[in-house]
Amino acid sequence: MLRRVLVVLFLLLSLTAWRDALAADAAVLWSGKVREILDVNCVKCHGVLEQKGGLELDTPEMVLKGGDDGVVVTAGKPEESALFTSLEHGADPHMPPKKQLSDAERAVVREWIVALPSTPVVAVEKAQPKVARKFGSGEEAISTLLVEGWARAGVKPAAAVTDAVWCRRVYLDLAGRIPTQAELAAFVAAPQRDALIDKLLAAPEYAVRMRELWDHFMMGRLTRGNPDGRRKGSGWWTFLERAFKDNRPWNEVVYDVLCARPDQAPERKGAAWFLFERKNDFQKIAEAVAPVVYGTRIDCAQCHDHPLAREIKQAHYWGLVAAFNRGKNVDASAAVAESAVGGFMNFTNLKKESQPAVVTLLTGRTLPEVWPGGETKENDGPEMYEDAKAAVRVPKYSRREAFAEAATQDNPLLARAFVNRMWAALTGRGIVNPPDEINERNTPSHPELLEWLAQDFAAHKYDTRRVVREIVRSRVYALGASDAAPELFAGMAERPLTAEQLARSWRVAVGLPPDDDECRRSVVTAMPDVLPKEYNATFQQAQFLTGSPTMNALLQAAQGGLIARLTALPGVNARVREAFQAVYGRAPGADEEKQAVAFVTANAERPAEATRDLLWALMTSAEFLAMP
Repeated sequence: MLRRVLVVLFLLLSLTAWRDALAADAAVLWSGKVREILDVNCVKCHGVLEQKGGLELDTPEMVLKGGDDGVVVTAGKPEESALFTSLEHGADPHMPPKKQLSDAERAVVREWIVALPSTPVVAVEKAQPKVARKFGSGEEAISTLLVEGWARAGVKPAAAVTDAVWCRRVYLDLAGRIPTQAELAAFVAAPQRDALIDKLLAAPEYAVRMRELWDHFMMGRLTRGNPDGRRKGSGWWTFLERAFKDNRPWNEVVYDVLCARPDQAPERKGAAWFLFERKNDFQKIAEAVAPVVYGTRIDCAQCHDHPLAREIKQAHYWGLVAAFNRGKNVDASAAVAESAVGGFMNFTNLKKESQPAVVTLLTGRTLPEVWPGGETKENDGPEMYEDAKAAVRVPKYSRREAFAEAATQDNPLLARAFVNRMWAALTGRGIVNPPDEINERNTPSHPELLEWLAQDFAAHKYDTRRVVREIVRSRVYALGASDAAPELFAGMAERPLTAEQLARSWRVAVGLPPDDDECRRSVVTAMPDVLPKEYNATFQQAQFLTGSPTMNALLQAAQGGLIARLTALPGVNARVREAFQAVYGRAPGADEEKQAVAFVTANAERPAEATRDLLWALMTSAEFLAMP
C-alpha cells in the first residue's frame, strides 16, 4: 500500500514538474519571440487602443481569453487555434490583412501554442518573484539566483577570466580607463580583488566615471559644437561627482534634482541644471524624469494610454508634465523658479474627451490639490512664498517639491530603476532589458534577483557604492564570454567602451596621463554612443579610427616615450611583445606575433614609424574598443 502511494506521489510530482517546465518554455517563447511578432503585426488593431472583434493580443492572458467569436488558442493544438490557422497562406479570414508572415514567424507562433499546457496558469506572462529570500550579501544573492537560473535552463556558465582580464575590466568600469602596466603587474602579483575594488571606489576617478554614466542616463549626449555644453560650467558635473564621491543616498540626489532649489549648499549646487537645460519644455522634462523615478519611458502615452504597457496611462504622462509646469528658467542664471499658482491644465484623449492633468504617479498615488472652480482667478501674492524678497522665490506649497517627495520617499520603482541601470552598465544588459523600459512589456529575466537588489538598496539608505561593489564582486562579473542566451547572464555580454573610457585608455596605453579634455571631447564627438541597444559602427567612426588627428597627436606625444622605448628593444619579437603588453595587457598569440613581426620587419628601414603604425592598429582594434 505504501509503495502504491509513493508511486502515485511520484507521478503527481513528475506531472507538476512537467507542467512547470512547459510554463517556463511558453513564457520564454512569448517574451523572447511571440510578443514582438504580435506587437508589430497585430496589436495595432487588437490591443489597448483598439479591440477589433473584441480580441486583444498584447498579453498571453488576453490571447487565451479570446474575442467575440470565442477562443483563438487551444493550448497544445495549433491546428485547432484560429490565431495560428489564420496566418496560413490562403486562410480566410487571413491575418494580418494584406500581409503574409514568414514561415519562421508562423513557426514561432506554432511552437508557443504547442508549449502551452492545458491549464491556464501557465499563460501568465510575468514571472512573479517569490517571497524574498534572505542572503548575507549581494554577491551571495547574485550567485545563488543566477546559478538556479542556469540549472533551470540547462546551461553551463562560461569559465572565469584571468586575474589580468578581470583587473582590466574593473579598472575600465570603476576608473574609466585601463590599468597602467605597473598597476596591472602589481595586481597580478598579489590578486586581492576586494582590496582593489575598495581602492578604486574610494578614488576620485570613480566619482568621475559614475558622473559620466549618469550624466548620459539623465541628460543624454550633446554632440554638436561643444559636447560638454554648459554642464561643466553650470555645476551639474560637480553636483553629480560630489554625490558619488560622498556616496550620498540616491533618493536624496534625485530629490535635489527634481526640486531644483536655489539653495547654494555645496552638495546641491548645480542640481537645477537638469531642469534648466530643457528650457521650460515641460514635456521634455517629464520624459526625462520618468526613467529616473519609474525606470521606464512614458513617451508613448502622450496622445493615448501606452499601446503596449497597459499600466502606463495618458494621465501619468500629463500628470508628470503638470508636476513641473509651474517652473520657469530665470534669465542670466541657472535657477528654475516656481510659481505658487497656475499650472492647471487638461489633456484630451483619442476619444476627444478632456480630462484634468493631476499629478498622478505610476505607483498609483495622486497628489491632492484643490483646483480653482469655474471662473475663479487665483491671486499670486507675497504671502504665498517662503521669502517674498528672495531673488528666486520658493512657494510655501510647491507642486514640484510634493512630487519630488512622493517620488523619492515611498516609491519602490526608484530603487528598481537604479539597480537595473547599474546592472546593465556593469554587465552589458539589464535584468529588465532595455534598462529604461521596466514595464509590463519587458519582464525581468531574474525577477527575484531584481527585487532583492532593489529592496537591499532601499534598506541600506540608497547606498550607490554598495550596489556597485556587490555587482563587481559577483561571480557573473568575473565570467568570460558565452554563447548562451544573454538574458541568462551565463557569460559577460560584449559592450563597447564609451568615448571617455577610450580616450583615457588610449593615453594610458602610450604612457601619458589619462585625462586630457581636448582628447576626450574629440572622441566623444566622434563616438557618442553609451551602452547602445545595438552597436553599429558608422562610416564616420571608421574614418576617425583610421585617420584621426587625435590618434596621430597621441602617438606623436609618445614618440619620446613608449615608441622610443619599443624601438630601442633588441629584436623585433621583443618589440612586438612589449607593444601587446602595453596596449592589451597580455602577450600576443603565436599567429598575432607572427603577423606583427612580419609587418615591422617589412618596414625595418623606418622602425619608429613601423612601431607607431603597429600601436595604432592595436589601439583601434575590436579588442581594444570593447570591454575585456
